[in-house]
Amino acid sequence: MDAKARNCLLQHREALERDIKTSYIMDHMISNGVLTVSEEEKVKNEPTQQQRAAMLIKMILKKDNYSYISFYNALLHEGYKDLAALLHGGIPVVSSSDGKDSVSGITSYVRTVLCEGGVPQRPVVFVTRKKLVNAVQQKLSKLNGEPGWVTIYGMAGCGKSVLAAEAVRDHSFLEDCFPGGVHWVSVGKQDKSGLLMKLQNLCARLDQDESFSQRLPLNIEEAKDRLRILMLRKHPRSLLILDDIWDPWVLKAFDNQCQILLTTRDKSVTDSVMGPKYVVPVESGLGKEKGLEILSLFVNMKKTDLPEQAHSIIQECKVDFLTEKNRSQLQDLHKKMVTQFQRHHRLHSLSPDQEDCMYWYNFLAYHMASANMHKELCALMFSLDWIKAKTELVGPAHLIHEFVEYRHILDEKDGTDCENFQEFLSLNGHLLGRQPFPNIVQLGLCELETSEVYRQAKLQAKQEVDNGMLYLEWVNKKNMKNLSRLVVRPHTDAVYHACFSDDGQRIASCGADKTLQVFKAETGEKLLEIKAHDDEVLCCAFSADDRFIATCSVDKKVKIWNSMTGELVRIYDEHSEQVNCCHFTNNSNHLLLATGSNDYFLKLWDLNQEECRNTMFGHTNSVSHCRFSPDDQVLASCSADGTLKLWDVKSANERKSINVKQFFLNSEEPQEDLDLIVKCCSWSADGARIMVAAKNKVFLFDVHTSGLLAEVHTGHHSTVQYCDFSPHNHLAVVALSQYCVELWSMDSCLKVADCRGHLSWVHCVMFSTDGSSFLTSSDDQTIRLWETKKVCKNSATVLKQEMDVVFQENEVTVLAVDNIRRLQLINGNTGQIDYLTEAQVSCCCLSPNLQYLAFGGEDGAIQILELLNNRIFQSRNGHKSTVRHIQFTADGKTLISSSDDSAVQIWNWQSEDPFFLQAHQETVKDFRLLKNSRLLSWSFDGTVKVWNIITRRLEKDFVCHQDTVLSCDISSDATKFSSTSADKTAKIWSFELLSPLHELRGHKGCVRCSSFSVDSALLATGDDNGEIRIWNVSNGELLHLCAPISVEEGATTHGGWVTDLCFSPDTKMLVSAGGYLKWWNVVTGESSQTFYTNGTNLKKIHVSPDFKTYVTVDNLGILYILKILE
Repeated sequence: MDAKARNCLLQHREALERDIKTSYIMDHMISNGVLTVSEEEKVKNEPTQQQRAAMLIKMILKKDNYSYISFYNALLHEGYKDLAALLHGGIPVVSSSDGKDSVSGITSYVRTVLCEGGVPQRPVVFVTRKKLVNAVQQKLSKLNGEPGWVTIYGMAGCGKSVLAAEAVRDHSFLEDCFPGGVHWVSVGKQDKSGLLMKLQNLCARLDQDESFSQRLPLNIEEAKDRLRILMLRKHPRSLLILDDIWDPWVLKAFDNQCQILLTTRDKSVTDSVMGPKYVVPVESGLGKEKGLEILSLFVNMKKTDLPEQAHSIIQECKVDFLTEKNRSQLQDLHKKMVTQFQRHHRLHSLSPDQEDCMYWYNFLAYHMASANMHKELCALMFSLDWIKAKTELVGPAHLIHEFVEYRHILDEKDGTDCENFQEFLSLNGHLLGRQPFPNIVQLGLCELETSEVYRQAKLQAKQEVDNGMLYLEWVNKKNMKNLSRLVVRPHTDAVYHACFSDDGQRIASCGADKTLQVFKAETGEKLLEIKAHDDEVLCCAFSADDRFIATCSVDKKVKIWNSMTGELVRIYDEHSEQVNCCHFTNNSNHLLLATGSNDYFLKLWDLNQEECRNTMFGHTNSVSHCRFSPDDQVLASCSADGTLKLWDVKSANERKSINVKQFFLNSEEPQEDLDLIVKCCSWSADGARIMVAAKNKVFLFDVHTSGLLAEVHTGHHSTVQYCDFSPHNHLAVVALSQYCVELWSMDSCLKVADCRGHLSWVHCVMFSTDGSSFLTSSDDQTIRLWETKKVCKNSATVLKQEMDVVFQENEVTVLAVDNIRRLQLINGNTGQIDYLTEAQVSCCCLSPNLQYLAFGGEDGAIQILELLNNRIFQSRNGHKSTVRHIQFTADGKTLISSSDDSAVQIWNWQSEDPFFLQAHQETVKDFRLLKNSRLLSWSFDGTVKVWNIITRRLEKDFVCHQDTVLSCDISSDATKFSSTSADKTAKIWSFELLSPLHELRGHKGCVRCSSFSVDSALLATGDDNGEIRIWNVSNGELLHLCAPISVEEGATTHGGWVTDLCFSPDTKMLVSAGGYLKWWNVVTGESSQTFYTNGTNLKKIHVSPDFKTYVTVDNLGILYILKILE
């Protein structure tokens, strides 16, 4: 070692011995070939950390310059930036004219460059592959000093990394092409925090004297800019090697005018980056000669001296003798890996900023299974802590895969536990692994009480409640059935289409985010993510042999992809407008693809040809959908021109046309005035019948006679978005515009089941080829996989969102109406349900003493039911239109109601006929009872009015807003009220003044709700952007902004509107309803807890006086009775 380097090490020896941990530093030095395993053991045998560091430095002092450089690089790599800076001045300079090293046959210059750049040493058993090395060097030479990409790709274990390192282990090649050096980065499977850490380490290595910045970059964009400057200014003409790239998005961080060599299993990863690209494929197997070469190394003989039997060994084993030789040691090696993890980490303390964090999350379970450590594997996989940490970093799909992969081991403990955890991950996959991260303990508390997930969550929750954490128990959850088998959220925007592969193992999906995604059907594990088009991707389809996937887009293009590698095979751009649909023939012997477009044309494509085979003319408006018949003889298409057409595939001529429009005509309406889009079509399994969807109906036609066989009417308030015929029976799955999916029997024309779960429009429904499952894809960014049999068995009734709740001491009573028009009285504590009467109910309420209930109908009529004897009282003069709100006075003797007309009805129902309060010019939005027989009402006309219900007089008329008044609240001291409006403002009023005390501005959406605190000091307002503001009532100042969390996917805190708010009695907490329920700390303005309902669009939250019980119904009709866990 140079005297300068030695002196520098001696000078800073004390600081180094005090601060470094030797374990990972020695790993780097061993991989660089400057430290032996026996020397590592000698260091490890020292009793304390400081003594181990002292022993290591003592060894380095006896070694050469390369040991010093390796030690320096290891310090940088492990985050000891300050200590590395101390040694920087002593780095020995190794000239390129140094002679060859006798051991490796390469020059000292090459050794130094590669050592400084972190390039790994040759493996112990090394096989030369000169042709491949030359191929890599030739591609790198083609870059000619300009930015660009060379990709080495092949299956795992084919030696890509060794090949990349070997390509730069060449003196003249380095001097000619990359005199600025080589910089190696081991990337692997990363999330954003892991990638940022890799970039920070690389920037620190490239800027060792800190001449560009004293601090590390804080985010990926900043790191990308820093890297670009460092490569251009400090390290020009250098090569960056990125080893083991998994995801295309990772490369975008390095897409900044560099020369890059990368290794990957997926050559399409460079599709998303700019610049020249070259590819070197590597086959996974080794040839006979290479096999003999490896065998000769193992037996320590020359290849030419090997006996004849060696050839048969190679042929028999296909080089698996490598594994066989080490098989006895493999289990011990896996065990050693687990022991290393247990020695250095705890599950709770494994954090994303640790260099090896991602490795453990990806491979710890694999090592435990391979080491036969079944007990430890079960403890790991059945740990909520592990699930929380891993899903936040890598999402749930890999975990689900592990539950499937190690099911045989996990079932040894308890098969039910394994099923519980796998189902928990599968059904919450759309929430887990994406910001804002859900509280996994709260999610676990929503599981059934017999579940191990619930047991662990309850245990953790009780501990955290003692430290001030808030958790909710869903007390009536036992009635809840999950019909979905898997829920995934692979896209960042609406999902327009999803389909199964023919073998049912994979799912392809596409959508508004312009990508094609391919993932495993069992686990949701992502296989491919492709930036497929320049605009929204509207449809995708697997070929019958599963080799290809077709996509079509708003960008007018049709593309064909290799379904395994993601490689682009064909681009077709002959359509002149957006392409709406694509479908392959069902037989793989001669693949044809059909596409339909807004240019009114259908086109047939032969994948062996670069141009369209046939164009079909005939539709007079956009083609919305097309499907081949089961025997591929006929192509069906449907269009916005109101027709279904059948085409002969061989000749491309029109066979027949069915005018679907005629089934919607009435005698007064001319045919040409009716606009009708026939949305989609689907063939029966025998090809004799075809189903089409238009407006709110599904029709079944006889293909040969064109006669109408059946007609399904789905309802007045919805339109059919998509339909699909089961390949094996009479069932059809239908997607409707009100977020619902239904199964219908096309034989009986009866609905078989409802599938509720999506939170927005469902665009597509598709059966698997065996009909056992079906997919639904939605605007809510999710794809749900349903088991057909499980769905068909379900006959659950669901509630409408019109309900009332009465809290009496510890009792909760809920009055609700279900989807088959029955009024239900539900005991919230026991779950007992009394079915009362059938009626067309639009709203309902309970009297405070629970003796009576009242309900209003769509016809404007109001009825009162006495619960003791079921006696009914009916109002003689009802409203003129649908009753929207209804409420008893505190004594239960008077009933107040409002409707879509502009009047408020007052009915002293025991003694007199009702009378109406009429002064509003438009629909009354709602009303609120005041003290002293006063009533506050507000309307679409922008006014708020105060009435005396005894004298029937209008006492005060407040002109509050130019737009609709959406809500009002009254302060507890009854001196003030609030008004909120569609004009994006809220106002605070005194009952004594006709002008507002304060106008509250700042909301960017309609202000939909408001609530005073119990002490009347605060007012909370919520808007349609999911934003909540807390105001000081006395001066109108904004105190807190509870804003939506900004995430990439654009989802807000509430997933939409904030519809209801309520303060706790002590004013310290606030609960809000919207897309789901949230609890807020009023003092800090921060979220305390989120309860994710299965559905969304919660209209109201009923809160008990002690703020410990909450009741609501979501848009799927699921009732939630929640109690704070104590």
